[in-house]
Amino acid sequence: MSEPSATSGDLQVVTLGIDREVFAVPVEAVLEILDLRPMFRLPEAPAYLAGLIDVRGRAVPVIDLRVKLGLPAAAASESSRILVLEVPAGERRLVLGLVADRVFEVAAFAASQIEPTPDIGVDWRSDYIGGVARRDEGFVVIFDLARLFSVEEVAYLGAKAAAAAAAGPGNGALDRGAEALALGTA
Repeated sequence: MSEPSATSGDLQVVTLGIDREVFAVPVEAVLEILDLRPMFRLPEAPAYLAGLIDVRGRAVPVIDLRVKLGLPAAAASESSRILVLEVPAGERRLVLGLVADRVFEVAAFAASQIEPTPDIGVDWRSDYIGGVARRDEGFVVIFDLARLFSVEEVAYLGAKAAAAAAAGPGNGALDRGAEALALGTA
């Protein structure tokens, strides 16, 4: 990915694809982008919680963005990626991963290019949309990461990550779960 030149008023984002749509997250929230890897599945977790991965010794909850957005789950492909993000969660910051069908590039949008969430005349959950930018023949939906997850969801994800971290590296639970998934025995 090449970084575009940008002025101080531009919003720099990482663009990602889910199905045929293009979404974006602010570049400053992205810690790293990983190839898809085996995940430790958590019992009784919400459907959108794909599992936990180990990122440099830290248990990171991973969200299936398709499922979170109400789309049907899809099989992973060679272009599937995990964006590891630092998301504002009240007075703290939560590190979590988002599974995307693909990651495109770093792009910059001037404030004048970003429109508010469209009004469709009925109530719909759109509070997590920070804006919509026009691009070529289509649109890019920019996530407001602080609103993508409810307070309850953030608390749940934080608790799961903390419990996995408290178990300690090498305790076997995360390692065994990832190994079982890799071997197809989970």
